[in-house]
Amino acid sequence: MSAFVVVIPARFGSTRLPGKPLEDIGGEPMVVRVWRQACASKAARVVIATDDVRIQRAAQAFGAEVVMTDQAHPNGTSRLAEVAEQLGLDDTACVVNVQGDEPMIPPELIDQVATALHTSEASISTLAEPITSTDTLLLPGVVKVVCDRAGRALYFSRAPIPWDRDRFPPATGKTLQSGWLRHIGLYAYRVGFLRQYVTWSEAPIERLESLEQLRALYEGHVIQVSVCDQEYPAGVDTEADLVRVRQCFNEPGV
Repeated sequence: MSAFVVVIPARFGSTRLPGKPLEDIGGEPMVVRVWRQACASKAARVVIATDDVRIQRAAQAFGAEVVMTDQAHPNGTSRLAEVAEQLGLDDTACVVNVQGDEPMIPPELIDQVATALHTSEASISTLAEPITSTDTLLLPGVVKVVCDRAGRALYFSRAPIPWDRDRFPPATGKTLQSGWLRHIGLYAYRVGFLRQYVTWSEAPIERLESLEQLRALYEGHVIQVSVCDQEYPAGVDTEADLVRVRQCFNEPGV
């Protein structure tokens, strides 16, 4: 497998759960749990990127490599571009973005998304999983993706796409036939693409959907999509999510 670097963006500010990266899970901060999972992948290097000294100190106490980044980044992709510059990575290098609130991410899926980029000519690779229920399909918080025959993304949307003209709107609580994919926010990027990305203005479709990956499609770049080889566990967005994850580590709830 070709070499790749994992970057874990970790911001202290969170609307739903302030200080989320430092929440204790089984005796370690959440971001350290994510770092350990990433270290179990085939990554040549794993770096935590943060704009807060509290996260820096906590992560370094466990031996993690930390890069301090600017606080003014509009999104995670631009933060990744800054990290690539700080690390001195060349345009052909591969960077995998692992969110700092996914302490149960399987290392194998990190390897899968990196492999998908290395074996394609795409600028970005990402993952998806089948949607099997109408309830999930209709949720705006669930991002859907439609791909071509070769697995290249045609479009991402919060709307239920593709739209089944003859059967929709679907009744809730029903099982879907195959054909719908939920996008998983795990990305691998070529560093040369990241350097281009930060020079572009926000795309109209990106603004409407509030999905930063649409900027790449708008500018004509290819996003390769692979279906997950195994189940992708949910991350931590809320207090309830934190309770669930702590239970997995045999920890009491908050």
